[in-house]
Amino acid sequence: MDAVLTDAFEASRPRLNRLAYRMLGSVAEAEDAVQDAWLRWTRAGEGIADPAAWLVRATTRLCIDRLRAAKAEREAYRGPWLPEPLIEPLTEDPVERAEDVSVAFLLALERLSPLERAVFLLHDVFEQDYAQVAETLGRSEAAVRQLASRARAHVQDARPRFSVDHQKAVRLAEAFAHAALTADASALSSLLAEDAILVSDGGGKRTAALRVLVGRDDVMSLLRGVRWRYPAYYGAGAYETVRINGYPGLLLRLEDGPQTFAFQPDEEGRIAAIYIMRNPEKLAHLR
Repeated sequence: MDAVLTDAFEASRPRLNRLAYRMLGSVAEAEDAVQDAWLRWTRAGEGIADPAAWLVRATTRLCIDRLRAAKAEREAYRGPWLPEPLIEPLTEDPVERAEDVSVAFLLALERLSPLERAVFLLHDVFEQDYAQVAETLGRSEAAVRQLASRARAHVQDARPRFSVDHQKAVRLAEAFAHAALTADASALSSLLAEDAILVSDGGGKRTAALRVLVGRDDVMSLLRGVRWRYPAYYGAGAYETVRINGYPGLLLRLEDGPQTFAFQPDEEGRIAAIYIMRNPEKLAHLR
């Protein structure tokens, strides 16, 4: 029976990890939530008719509990909060659709309540019907429909409404790295959309901007300032082009630890958003 329980869980594990990451915005926390679901499964799994549905239900509820417990911590977070980067080698086929794990999309999910987030993900992303979602959350179907409608209104603009050519996105990331390393401010500026934004997350543990920078001039002012204050930062030259939350980005290996640049391209092939992760706690798995 132990083998049967293990096989049933392992068959669902990839789906559970994908759900938990979108719920929590953290690879490490998602793995912990799925592990907790496994522990519950070992105690209750025998005789359950639909293991996959039970495991989704257990993982969803565990994630909701974690989000509620972390509310005060999120509110006291120093500077902008970004999700823990989901990093995949470019050489591998993407596990996730870019629009479903983009940083912009995950940040939009942050504006939802835990219940709204669960309803939206289960119905709109994981394609469960409303009756299944209602059973998972212990709510009426009418209440679930209302939650879904409210959530959809908050996140509808976060998913890209156009497809991004993979090779163009790779060239964009590499062009940014080259322009930054060679101090070519003109080339760097030309890569940015006029209304580009830059968000950096240091978590109060490493230096980072304490506000969201908006507009090409604002972003360039920060990039010039970083180069002036920390010349060795650009001189390291050790970067790798990887897939970060669905799109090509950069992984830097610096003396004080790794750092990631995630880029959101726009329809014109320029950089609409730069998301810089510097918080060492969210990069621990890269060490």
